[in-house]
Amino acid sequence: MEFLYQCIAILSTVVSIMGGGVGMWGIVNLLEGYGGDNPASKSQGIKQLIAGGGIVLVGMKVIPMLSTMFG
Repeated sequence: MEFLYQCIAILSTVVSIMGGGVGMWGIVNLLEGYGGDNPASKSQGIKQLIAGGGIVLVGMKVIPMLSTMFG
């Protein structure tokens, strides 16, 4: 069971890092949109920022709940 708990912790970390990357890319697109007055880039940036935040929340809150299913 210890192996399963370690896998869940690693999965949580990886998903959180991926969400952070998506969020950071959203910030880059958002800044690009405001810098070049590009409405499409602004829209895409805010969507990526929100999606990245959602992925981080899944990685930090939902995935650790998997350990309670097996314990």
